[in-house]
Amino acid sequence: MSDREFDLIVFGATSFVGQILTKHLAERGCAVSWAIAGRNADKLASVADEAGVDVPQIVADAADADAMRSLAERTKVVASTVGPYALYGSPLVEAVAAVGTDYCDLTGEPQWMRRMIDEHHDAAVASGARVVHACGFDSIPSDLGVWFTQQRSQEQFGEPCTSIALRVKAMKGGASGGTIASGLNLIEEARGDAELRKLLADPYALAPADLRNGPRQPNVGRPQRDEASGQWVAPFIMAATNTRVVQRSHALLGRPWGPDFLYDEAMMVGGGVGGAVKASMVAGGMGAFAGMAAFGPTRSLLRKLVPEPGEGPSPEAQEAGFFDLRLYGRTAGGDEIVTKVTGDRDPGYGSTAKMLAESALAFLDLSHTDVGGGFWTPATAFGDLLIERLEAEAGLTFDVV
Repeated sequence: MSDREFDLIVFGATSFVGQILTKHLAERGCAVSWAIAGRNADKLASVADEAGVDVPQIVADAADADAMRSLAERTKVVASTVGPYALYGSPLVEAVAAVGTDYCDLTGEPQWMRRMIDEHHDAAVASGARVVHACGFDSIPSDLGVWFTQQRSQEQFGEPCTSIALRVKAMKGGASGGTIASGLNLIEEARGDAELRKLLADPYALAPADLRNGPRQPNVGRPQRDEASGQWVAPFIMAATNTRVVQRSHALLGRPWGPDFLYDEAMMVGGGVGGAVKASMVAGGMGAFAGMAAFGPTRSLLRKLVPEPGEGPSPEAQEAGFFDLRLYGRTAGGDEIVTKVTGDRDPGYGSTAKMLAESALAFLDLSHTDVGGGFWTPATAFGDLLIERLEAEAGLTFDVV
């Protein structure tokens, strides 16, 4: 790919997250050749002006297969923020897999990831394209958090954790309009598709075809007293995607953490009676949202009430946001380890944009000898390389507690 015109193209630069990503690259002063792309020339010019960068601007529509092929052929790496990906992302993934271009995105849509893996993995292997989905808050803190925890467990105890429970200790910042739109689209797809509902219930849905099996996984679907943290916990809405990405990582690595490795996620809400009440309130609110989203009339109402794709918080609100995740691991020998992953911006916008930017740049330092073509995860493609970038440039921390 040495003759490619660009090192990196940001596709969807006019989206809310795309604008933050563009500013991050501009402020970072990367010594790479890059461009921004989207379907509206005027908006692209405005994004470049706002970010204070003079970079090429490429007009291309996500639905135009020829345009996606042309875009993919011009660059070494594409970072895409154009979602819901199940509606708008497929032509670009098909293109990068065909022409050998590295690719990362922000999707949290497991049904679409599964479809892309099944349809384009062989082409990506043949062309040398490395495709890494879920490079935002879905699912980098979870996937790399587990990777980090397992490395430290090996160092301290000489063996990996056979179970890890991720708990959201604290978080400030709302879900993005794009994330909500993706979730509503997923619910709409699943409502009339029994096979899709079965896939979404499978914790191994994203594993390679010959490894879509394993022990029954824990799943926090209701308020409960948590053994790992000692607090009451409630369901975590992003667990449905994150847990499947982690299990894909485990499978791609050859299941080094054991055939019975267990992983789950939940939100910590406190102890005592107050914690029990709060856990019930959180679970009830999630259930009510899911119920409304399942029916056409109320789903239409929800679309009017939630942020539109492209909308988001002010820069001040982004800077006031943060997240603090704790991972509780236990080895077969009974040793325990607790690690934490934190971010210094709101998870859905500020942190997510920086995570995607650093993932895209990490490709440029990633040897094809070490990681060949195919569909990878953040942990299996980048591992410590991305952790170092995230800590140096994106405001994340990975620590043993």
